Amino acid sequence: MAQPLAANEVQSLIASITGDLQQPTIFWQVLVVVSAGLLAWAASRWMRPKVAAIQGRWHASAEDIERALFPLYALAFVLIGKAALTGWNPTSLLHLAAALLGAMAIARLAAYLLRSIFNHTKAIDTWGRLITSVVWIGFALHLTGLLPPLVAFLEDVSFPMGKHQISLLLLVRGAFSVALTLLLALWIGRLIEGRLMSADAIDLNLRVILNKLIKALLLLIGLLFALSAVGLDLTLLSVFGGALGVGLGFGLQKIASNYVSGFIILADHSVSLGNTVTVDGRDGVVTRMTGRYVVVRSLDGTEALIPNETLITNTLLSHSYSDQQVRVAVPISIGYDSDLDATIELLESIAVAHPRVLAQPAPSVLVIRFGESGIDLELGAWIKDPDAGRGGLRSDLYREIWTAFKAHGISIPFPQREVRLLGSEPPPPALPGAAGGEAPSAPVTPKVNP
Repeated sequence: MAQPLAANEVQSLIASITGDLQQPTIFWQVLVVVSAGLLAWAASRWMRPKVAAIQGRWHASAEDIERALFPLYALAFVLIGKAALTGWNPTSLLHLAAALLGAMAIARLAAYLLRSIFNHTKAIDTWGRLITSVVWIGFALHLTGLLPPLVAFLEDVSFPMGKHQISLLLLVRGAFSVALTLLLALWIGRLIEGRLMSADAIDLNLRVILNKLIKALLLLIGLLFALSAVGLDLTLLSVFGGALGVGLGFGLQKIASNYVSGFIILADHSVSLGNTVTVDGRDGVVTRMTGRYVVVRSLDGTEALIPNETLITNTLLSHSYSDQQVRVAVPISIGYDSDLDATIELLESIAVAHPRVLAQPAPSVLVIRFGESGIDLELGAWIKDPDAGRGGLRSDLYREIWTAFKAHGISIPFPQREVRLLGSEPPPPALPGAAGGEAPSAPVTPKVNP
């Protein structure tokens, strides 16, 4: 990496560049800069197939990787040309070009790390532009000689913290170091996650546990390294650690319980990715497991974020805990005048013909009860893909049953009841003079003598 420009070298560097522009020797420096750009472009084109092969493992697009590598290629070629010209030709222009390429490399590497660690969203693009602006503003302050006074001002502004004196410069350096090391730790953790999750020889839950432990360890190491690098006494963290312990004991019990429950779930293999479960009144497939919650995606596309503590303390109905095979029940009723044995044979043949229904265990029909309107039956069929849903299978079977029943003359009864009134008086007889024996228009009340 190019050495940073000292503040007292800025004016001399500008004067040297101005003097070099008036000399024929500037041709060699311009040639090195142009050649470095062309060689960097050629190297990017040559590396494009390899970049396309690794973009999935690096969790970034090929364009982001190429944008991050181009200034590094150019900087390497400029430094090589500068080393070749040193001793017999001025290199002030190459010194400035190396500094510019270094700033560009820092900005693009930061943007690449953000996009490779987090999902590509508008917020990430905004942070990338903000980091780029900060890098170029810092470079401009360095070139103009305004950076040293700013650094001195930040160092003079300080405040006591316990037995130590903390300056604004220390806080800025600490924040920069922590952000950089955390980004590197998360990036390394993302690379390890990609390799670890693709290792089919290791159990899936064990892979998830190792991934979470490695990420937590990398973040802890990165944080401690960053604080040590800026000269911050790590004993200051004891106050924060005590406050965090008190917070966990009172206000963060649920959060701590969810994280502990998450590791328990992963360790005892009670829930795994891809399981079809029913929990807290929700049916769906487990699509994601984090340290705090489990994502259950239902068949209508909605996703429920269920806390890990709920899976530990409540009853969890797993449709694929030890076996993916699930029985689907299809209730149906037939009339009392229908042939029961022929109907059972017909229903079993309809279920066997469906592509999702397994041949073993074979479909079967159970006689549930003799109902009020007909005979209640239940067609049971076994499937091995419960995550695809059971409503669609029932719909297909009902349509086939409806067509087959119409073709074979099997009736599906509708609710019907026979109502009898016990102890009621018979209707009054018709009057002799009424035509056709019709009832009188008004009821006749008999007279009863006391």
